[in-house]
Amino acid sequence: MNTVTRAAVGVFAAACCFASLPASAQSYNPAQPMTRAQVRADLAEWRAAGYDPLDWIDYPENAQRAGAIVAQRRAAHAAGVMPQSAQ
Repeated sequence: MNTVTRAAVGVFAAACCFASLPASAQSYNPAQPMTRAQVRADLAEWRAAGYDPLDWIDYPENAQRAGAIVAQRRAAHAAGVMPQSAQ
């Protein structure tokens, strides 16, 4: 491998590390409790994804579906990509 190729690989590796910083900036820590505002924002996000905490008849399915939508939206937000359509 010549010097130019090594430099290009190094620049590419540094760019990948720099691009992944926002994803690790807000990591989930189950040992640290959430604030009331964080819980309310999380519930609002789940409700926007279609979750209804009072819907006991469709409980496991609606929670799983909303959880998948929330996870997809958070992954898209962390990657800096806007979703094509709001679900």
